[in-house]
Amino acid sequence: MEQTIKNKKLSPVFARHETFHPRFGWLKKGYDAAVKSSTIFLEDDAAVTLGVGKNMVRSIRYWCTAFDILSEVSQKGKAGKKCLPTEFGKRLLENNGWDPYLESNAALWLLHWKLIQSDNATAWNFTFNQFSLSEFTEKQLFHTLDDHIKKEYPSNNISPASIKKDVNCIFRMYARHSSKMKVLTEEGLDCPFAELEVIETVGDSPYYTFKVGPKEGLEPEIVVSSCLQYALLQDTSANTIALSRLLYGNGSPGLVFKLSENDIYESIEIIAKQYQDIAVSDSSGIVQFSYSDDPKKLSLMLLDHYFKRIGA
Repeated sequence: MEQTIKNKKLSPVFARHETFHPRFGWLKKGYDAAVKSSTIFLEDDAAVTLGVGKNMVRSIRYWCTAFDILSEVSQKGKAGKKCLPTEFGKRLLENNGWDPYLESNAALWLLHWKLIQSDNATAWNFTFNQFSLSEFTEKQLFHTLDDHIKKEYPSNNISPASIKKDVNCIFRMYARHSSKMKVLTEEGLDCPFAELEVIETVGDSPYYTFKVGPKEGLEPEIVVSSCLQYALLQDTSANTIALSRLLYGNGSPGLVFKLSENDIYESIEIIAKQYQDIAVSDSSGIVQFSYSDDPKKLSLMLLDHYFKRIGA
């Protein structure tokens, strides 16, 4: 049976970060505050409690929900939504969680994966899944995204200024100089995601490129866990998925992490040697990734084992 991904058209969401990229400590701070009070972001003294400006309070709330560590839930008979910890948020950021202070690049890669899947990060989803230029300027990404939004959501009247804010934020989050590997802007020094080195400049030119290939902290467990999570989205009962879909499918690990076919194959091969429920095979020239247990269960098991091993 042919495998097809469930086609979920994302609602266009732009510029809810108040022009702030996620900063060191913000996610843990927002998560811990919401655990203590689910209405923290609605409270008049939220800025004092969090120790930031009022617009930063809104930004922290946005990033916590966009990274799927908090979930917004309506309050019965009350205005405003409260924020509750998600399963992912608990596993990652509880004091005994995988990496509560985000000290490893592996944790940042997991957050990156969640962000690109989010319904609240339209520009990020487009940039990593649909933007196809091998070398590009910030202006080219903006115009391509703007054209895409006008075509896909003609009645939404999304402001170009809002789109531009998101494009600018993407570059401040991820872009590094390829020569000396320094953060592109001083502001970026406070953004942990620049460490992922997924976007870099082309020499001293105004052009950027996605860095395709292995990356620091993107360990086999992280890659295969994401492959299993991606498999959950497949409209099939089969426990196999072609490597080509893991490489090129919308929302796939290959696109989100900017990996080559060999990168994904080697990651699966390494994990398959350690866990009998995971395998990679080549049949008639078609390389398949297969799993013999619930993919969510296997995904969480891999992450549990990895973070326990590194002692993050």
